[in-house]
Amino acid sequence: MTKEELRIVYMGTPEFAVAPLQSLLANQYNVVGVVTMPDKPAGRGHKLQASAVKQVAIEHNLPILQPEKLKDPFFLEALRSLNADLFIVVAFRMLPEVVWNMPRMGTFNLHASLLPQYRGAAPINWALIRGEKETGVTSFFLTHEIDTGDILLQRKIAIDDTDNAGSLHDKLMQLGAETVVETVAYILSGNTSKTPQNELMNGQQIHLAPKIFKETCRINWSLSCEEIKNFVRGLSPYPAAYTEGLDAKGAPFSAKILHVSTQVCTPEARIGTVSTDNKTTLKIACADGWVIIDTIQVAGKKAMQTEELLRGFHLLVPQQLT
Repeated sequence: MTKEELRIVYMGTPEFAVAPLQSLLANQYNVVGVVTMPDKPAGRGHKLQASAVKQVAIEHNLPILQPEKLKDPFFLEALRSLNADLFIVVAFRMLPEVVWNMPRMGTFNLHASLLPQYRGAAPINWALIRGEKETGVTSFFLTHEIDTGDILLQRKIAIDDTDNAGSLHDKLMQLGAETVVETVAYILSGNTSKTPQNELMNGQQIHLAPKIFKETCRINWSLSCEEIKNFVRGLSPYPAAYTEGLDAKGAPFSAKILHVSTQVCTPEARIGTVSTDNKTTLKIACADGWVIIDTIQVAGKKAMQTEELLRGFHLLVPQQLT
């Protein structure tokens, strides 16, 4: 079978899933349909907004399916009618067996980690939060339990000290695009070699990557400088680590912390103590020194450098953040 004859249905929704789809099309693979989330209201006018993947599908005149429920009989009938040989899933939803077991050549998923590490919804964020120096992408066949299927290909990438969730997302998106195309060629070649994930565990501790909620993002100032720095960059620019405090008038405020630097030293103040000249500098005491706030976004304001913020926004001192 040639790549022009191989019938592929692609499933994905956000920006991360765009590059792999574009790469498949650029390499002249036969994408016969796209499955993505239903349009959602967005912006002040709450106008319906198509997903990033749907916008690409429209540009290339690809058939589009947008099921509310993945077991809906009408959706399943429409999906079967595409007569696909292979399903590819990138940043979509958990599929029921009736879907992933449909194509004769199976369904593979692209995950933004080196499985079995960081199974779950937020692998990019958690790899940074835990201070990993390396990550990558994994293509694997879907099975009943999420992110546990046999591995087809893995590709690694170094995590730079300057990376945050945004920059690492973009690097892995491009690596993922290459890996998806490589995986399809691998399957098309007739090579069925795959690696069970338990063969890669080797007694190592497995870290998970659960979904991140607002309460997950609150900074714990009792952590070390390094832990807080990794926490901030692992959530920057979105959804962003945050803290709460009091302004100079004693009114409560919430602020997203987008970039920090650190000063490791013998603690000279209680954990959470705010030190600022209310002009150019702002730092918070932590377990082993100071966390210096470089970029901040106070609720209701744009993100800005600390010096810019302090021209018009002052904090109550002394105060201790919790």
